Amino acid sequence: MKKKVLAVVFAFLLFPLFAKAKLLPMEKFSLDNGLQVIVVSNTKAPIVKQMLWYKAGSIDEPVGKGGVAHLLEHLMFRGTKRVPGSGFNDIITQNGGDSNAFTSTDFTAYHEFVDISRLEVAMALEADRMVNLDFDTEAFDKEQMIVFQERKQRIDNNPMAQFAEAMNKILWQGTPYERPVTGTEEEILNLTPEDVKKFYQHYYSPANAVLILSGDIDVPTAKQLAEKYFGDIKNSGKKEQKSDTRLLPSKNKMVYQLEMFHPEIKTPRVVNRYIVASLQENSKQAYALMVFSKYFGEGDNSFLNRELVLKKQAAAAGSSYSALSRGKGEFSFSAVPAAGKTAAETERLLQKALKDSIVSLNEDKLEKEKHKMVSGLVYIRDNPEDAAMLVGQMAALGININEIDDYEENIKNVTLSDIKQAVSDMLSSSTSITGYLMPAEKEDK
Repeated sequence: MKKKVLAVVFAFLLFPLFAKAKLLPMEKFSLDNGLQVIVVSNTKAPIVKQMLWYKAGSIDEPVGKGGVAHLLEHLMFRGTKRVPGSGFNDIITQNGGDSNAFTSTDFTAYHEFVDISRLEVAMALEADRMVNLDFDTEAFDKEQMIVFQERKQRIDNNPMAQFAEAMNKILWQGTPYERPVTGTEEEILNLTPEDVKKFYQHYYSPANAVLILSGDIDVPTAKQLAEKYFGDIKNSGKKEQKSDTRLLPSKNKMVYQLEMFHPEIKTPRVVNRYIVASLQENSKQAYALMVFSKYFGEGDNSFLNRELVLKKQAAAAGSSYSALSRGKGEFSFSAVPAAGKTAAETERLLQKALKDSIVSLNEDKLEKEKHKMVSGLVYIRDNPEDAAMLVGQMAALGININEIDDYEENIKNVTLSDIKQAVSDMLSSSTSITGYLMPAEKEDK
């Protein structure tokens, strides 16, 4: 099984996400069984990226069945009644392509990158495992142990990952977002083939999926192939994505603090995380926070880098804003203390920098920041893989892909007042957590 990218969603949120229609030409249609298909045309090379997104991730798992979505992702490469064993990857490789998948909180995605002449092979394989997955006991046992070992390696043996998971559990408590995508060790070991099969039968159906075809393919061809391979598949479980109040945290503002000590940590780290509006919940605030995060802490020319890192007040510092989610969004900023600085001092510097950045941001600086964000759109046009990731993520979350067309205008319309209001709302009413990851003696772990 190839390596997984469990957090791929959040990496994309660090960059400008959308493009005008002329930069990213798209056309969408649906089959009678509800499968959404979106074609992103790019004729520069005879290649295509196919991505099949299921609107089911770790937040959809039954309580106590953590890790079932991720384990199912592994089993999807373990064979069907028609293509047994490792046949899926073998066939893709023999046809000169590559394949992989990832599980996130809100969705699971499977993808293949092939020559356009081999798209039909990839589509036939993907449609086959939507309905014919073989829940072989031996394969299940092997993948269950692989997932268990992944958990130990990536989380339990990684103090930074443990720290992030602990912060997440506190900040998002009371919602499904508090649970780790991997599940806990105990949950993974207690999963049964029947647990995974139920999840598969409920969520893996055409009406709960989005097919992205990005590359050198036209819409008539896409319709013909999609109908040929997916058109006769019936829906067996979830038919549509609806709003879910379980995803929303308490309306009461809560302020948390976490201190974690670990002997493998040599340098402290300070992290601030706030629950804020997502793009779906409040687009005006979302665009304001996108622009502010760029100015405040993203890149070498950001306010945090200039004021803390270059002035030797911190060894590293940065910010990010996660706007794309079925539930709320999240704004975070962090720093590694400079030599001689304590974690508490660094936290005070971070909070001061946040307030100072708002004071320093003027109309001229704002226009320059917005110009840089809009200028960066051109790079998405040339990469069918990035385009497929972007469009698929939005569609899987239920966000209207017209947001792509409107991105430039929405960024240009962000005002200084919008940013000040968004940051003020975040500081005055958002639930937040401040985390300190600290060195410790072996016996103090």
